Amino acid sequence: MNEIRAIEASQMKTQVDVFKVGDTVKVHFKIVEGKNERIQIYEGLVIAMKNSRVGKTFTVRKNSYGVGVERVFPLHSPRIARVELARPGKVRRAKLYYIRDKIGKAAKIKELVGKKAIRAKKASLSAAPAAQTAAPGAAGQGQA
Repeated sequence: MNEIRAIEASQMKTQVDVFKVGDTVKVHFKIVEGKNERIQIYEGLVIAMKNSRVGKTFTVRKNSYGVGVERVFPLHSPRIARVELARPGKVRRAKLYYIRDKIGKAAKIKELVGKKAIRAKKASLSAAPAAQTAAPGAAGQGQA
């Protein structure tokens, strides 16, 4: 059992981006096309987070040409370069599945304003520089 925990600990990221359910985020996701590797940005609303150590995932929902699209990202995946907080949201629920049924303005989430928003932004910015310094070394290895 300890061997499994040791393997999981080695695969977990040390610097995790700070965000929560209700936030609008930009997920910088590495895409491999043949020999080329590029980063694609997926921007949307975080509607759910599931916690289980190395298997921690978060679900991001966006509207693409009038159609709702959801994508589940593993938080500790090496394919995720970083998660950038675009807009902190103010919600009172852990899962926002009700957003699926809403259309237009009804699907909006209130923006967190004031001191809490400033704290959330600072927390996400303090976690981002450490992730950015690690990213160039990893990106340089894949493009040979």
